[in-house]
Amino acid sequence: MTATMPERITPNSTDEGFRKELLAVLPHLRAFARGLSGRSDFADDLVQEAAIKAWTARERYQAGTNMRAWTFAILRNHYLSELRRSKRQTDLDEGAVERMLVMEADQEGPLHLGDMESALQKLAPERREAVLLVGASGFSYEEAAEIAGCPIGTMKSRVARARADLARMLDGDQPPQPVEVRARKAG
Repeated sequence: MTATMPERITPNSTDEGFRKELLAVLPHLRAFARGLSGRSDFADDLVQEAAIKAWTARERYQAGTNMRAWTFAILRNHYLSELRRSKRQTDLDEGAVERMLVMEADQEGPLHLGDMESALQKLAPERREAVLLVGASGFSYEEAAEIAGCPIGTMKSRVARARADLARMLDGDQPPQPVEVRARKAG
């Protein structure tokens, strides 16, 4: 029995333009995925899956629109799907294990960057996503709200609260308590 080879896809000029735009956005997608997940290996998987999904759906992409916003939405949706799928599954965080086994550098720069990364991971997921979209990825509030599927006012509120939480944590104050915990203590 002989295996049949898949037909070779002959790229057209539209595909080539799309490919170039997609390749240009990959570093931004990786930074966003790393910020969302906090794990470089998972971030790479998210970016790869988002790129595959974008390529598969390239006919639906309208040339001249914002490729970054479109691919960020794809990545975000895939990330949320993965979270739902793996809610009951626990993985060993290899990055945490490495940090326990490796001594930090003496320079202050990496220490501050590590503090920021740690503080980002302590934020509520929707606040972390908001500050990554607006602060780190440079999207406008309107674009970030569209990507996250929420009203612009909600996005502005999430960013403001995330920035305040980060400032508190980086100043050495206690990390913010989830809303549910504050509500229970008040009642």
